[in-house]
Amino acid sequence: MKKIFRLVAVVAAAVLTVTAFIAPPATAASMVKVGIAYDIGGRGDKSFNDSAAAGLDAAKKKFGITAKEITVTTGSDSEREDKLRLLAKAGYNPIIAIGFLYAGPIKAVAADYPEVSFGIVDDASVDLLNVASLVFAEEQGSYLAGVAAALASKSGKIGYIGGVRIPLLQKFEAGFVAGVMATKKSAKVDVKYVTEFPDFSGFNDPAKAKVIAKGMIDKGTDVIYSAAGGSGAGNFAAATEASSAGKKVWTIGVDSDQYLSASAAQKKNMLTSMIKRVDRAVYDVIATAVAGSSVNDVLDAKAGIYGRQYNLALDGVGVSYSGGYITKYKAQIDKAAAAIKSGKIKVPTKP
Repeated sequence: MKKIFRLVAVVAAAVLTVTAFIAPPATAASMVKVGIAYDIGGRGDKSFNDSAAAGLDAAKKKFGITAKEITVTTGSDSEREDKLRLLAKAGYNPIIAIGFLYAGPIKAVAADYPEVSFGIVDDASVDLLNVASLVFAEEQGSYLAGVAAALASKSGKIGYIGGVRIPLLQKFEAGFVAGVMATKKSAKVDVKYVTEFPDFSGFNDPAKAKVIAKGMIDKGTDVIYSAAGGSGAGNFAAATEASSAGKKVWTIGVDSDQYLSASAAQKKNMLTSMIKRVDRAVYDVIATAVAGSSVNDVLDAKAGIYGRQYNLALDGVGVSYSGGYITKYKAQIDKAAAAIKSGKIKVPTKP
């Protein structure tokens, strides 16, 4: 009988040893230290950066990871590089940069820290194996916003306000205009940018965006889509004032579901938002890091670019239904989305 007990004990010990070897330690996720480098405006911009922050918050809740969040103030390349180096030196891994303006700085820092995994949102130019390019099919989501705008507009006069005239924001423009015109051929889209390249203040100048929006409203525009980061607040303010004066003007938000962070007055005019799932991209980078891997889909094998493109098929872009204002258009929007996914509709990326 004693021999049997000894045999059972030996087998049990062996099973425990094998189990401990196969299963990762419970503290593995909590040992992951994530660094997030926000663009100007940082957490609290109610748009682009907040979408990234939502992904970080979801990952913290799911995995129990720790994180360090930093935000640039001057926005110079040297400041961006210094902040990324501080994160890398402090042992944060992965490090995720929010915005294409980090491209140059992240390439310099990632080359010096090959053992650290980096991710960059909205850029696919860094040809390093330890940098994941997290890009989006903004034109596809904007096309759906254009469909909604055309169906909601009574005047047929629709506006688009971009933050800065750069190829990225012109993707939003191209998709939006295409969606409007495919839905209502008689419509006209007034396109304006807050600033011209290389002046990037257009992402954080709501006062100037408000002037642009008011100019559009004075000409009879009744739906305005703003893809301008923090400047979008100016569009919402102009629409609220117009509403108080008895003139109905719909607004379309961008990146996150801006209805959820809007004031009660702004919500009355917020038709929808073009959702860009920066939160999903940030979450994916963290989740794969916890699993001991990285986001490394092939984006351009010849150029050596890896990461992931978030399109309609991956639910990386879309439109929000908060407020219920576009629920009646859902069938038309879903039909357009299906056609884009199947390739029947090819959305332009340039105006």
